[in-house]
Amino acid sequence: MILEVATLNIKKGFSLDFETSFKEAEKIISTMKGYMSHELKKCIEHQDKYILLVNWETIEDHEIGFRQSDKYQQWKQLLHHFYEPFPTVEHYK
Repeated sequence: MILEVATLNIKKGFSLDFETSFKEAEKIISTMKGYMSHELKKCIEHQDKYILLVNWETIEDHEIGFRQSDKYQQWKQLLHHFYEPFPTVEHYK
């Protein structure tokens, strides 16, 4: 199992809009091959900061299966305009 960890800094004042869009986006990611589970956690100290934790069967399921899919384009359209700067994404085993 691979844990994807993404640090998400949201543009100031857009956290509620981001959370609403994420509810749609999580329907996309949860259908992908190799997806196991995810959690979105809101930072206590920084109002517009989150971490996204996604468990994948393999790193390829994330990096190739998801990121190179048509569904990723939908994910991007829903979420990427909220980020400032673009998220740091790392994988752990």
